[in-house]
Amino acid sequence: MTRKLAAGNWKMNGTRAALDDLNAIVSAHGDPGVDILICPPATLLTQAAALTSGKPLDIGAQDCHSYPSGAHTGDISAPMVADAGGRAVIVGHSERRENHNENNDLVRAKAQAANDAGLIAVICIGETLDERENGQTLDIIAEQLKVSTPDTATADNTVIAYEPVWAIGSGKVPSLDQIREVHDFIRKLLIDRFGNSAQGIRILYGGSVKPGNAAEIFAVSNVDGALVGGASLKESDFSPIINALEATA
Repeated sequence: MTRKLAAGNWKMNGTRAALDDLNAIVSAHGDPGVDILICPPATLLTQAAALTSGKPLDIGAQDCHSYPSGAHTGDISAPMVADAGGRAVIVGHSERRENHNENNDLVRAKAQAANDAGLIAVICIGETLDERENGQTLDIIAEQLKVSTPDTATADNTVIAYEPVWAIGSGKVPSLDQIREVHDFIRKLLIDRFGNSAQGIRILYGGSVKPGNAAEIFAVSNVDGALVGGASLKESDFSPIINALEATA
């Protein structure tokens, strides 16, 4: 049975003082029934990995370059993430797609670079509010998934995160039926492309996941966990989400 995943994306939040919150999360979940991943800012990557070494919590990065090295000032490569102790990297987050003009081809190249470095690629896909209201959701999801996911994707090296852009940080959450429709659709596309082994590729939901709504979201078919933003910054917010996921494991 696929082990579910509670992933936290700290985004551009956190100085060294935030490591106290990370330590609190580790202490609260000494023997978790699900996988836990925290992606802090790059400045904390090495320290976070050292703090959690030997603990049942993995550390990841929020982005990586598509090349392993080179003249790319300010960028971080996948081998650097691995060298710092990272186990995964988020690629294609809607904020990267919008703020840095990242397209599906670049996201695929980054995911491939992550896999080549031995990292799990957490590939984000999702529609905007206009696309949702125009009935384009499934078309957008199909195209993003097809192009952003490398042909070498497996259950061991790839996680898909469905994050409706309009729900990220907005407090708005799709209905359970809307979440179910998209997650079931993603699963079908993965199986059509990669065969029955794609049953093991975890599909996370992301977008205003909170302690108050986590349990009902995790009860939806083909929701294998969550990619959590702001609610992952504090143990008091993230632990109830982890607990809700464990209840479905």
